[in-house]
Amino acid sequence: MVKIEIEYNGQLQTEALHVPSGDRILTDAPVDNGGKGSAFSPTDLVATALGTCMVTIMGIFAKRHEVDLTGTKVSVGKEMLQEPVRRIKSLTVDITVPLPATHPKKSALEKAALTCPVHQSLHPDVEIPVNFHWKTE
Repeated sequence: MVKIEIEYNGQLQTEALHVPSGDRILTDAPVDNGGKGSAFSPTDLVATALGTCMVTIMGIFAKRHEVDLTGTKVSVGKEMLQEPVRRIKSLTVDITVPLPATHPKKSALEKAALTCPVHQSLHPDVEIPVNFHWKTE
């Protein structure tokens, strides 16, 4: 089990500590929800977790199969719903891979991304369109 310790600093801001590494991140509520928008919001971290998880799982697969994914980029667009409750409506993921679309591991790399634990953990009501962009030859 990994432990994360979180302290509320007031004014809708928190500081989270990743206990094993000592790394810290700050959060702030978004402007449209009363915050200053000065840092990642909690739902921004969900979007970040999804994108980083997908490319990390791709990286694990790539390392095992000696495929260099250096330079792969992920962009996640987050859209919120306000009613009936405030929640994430959709997380649109664009993954740009600097390998040709004809690469023999293309399908396996895409499958790896889609099986990341964060993707598998999100509620089915959250729409998660994923677009892969491969280098044109």
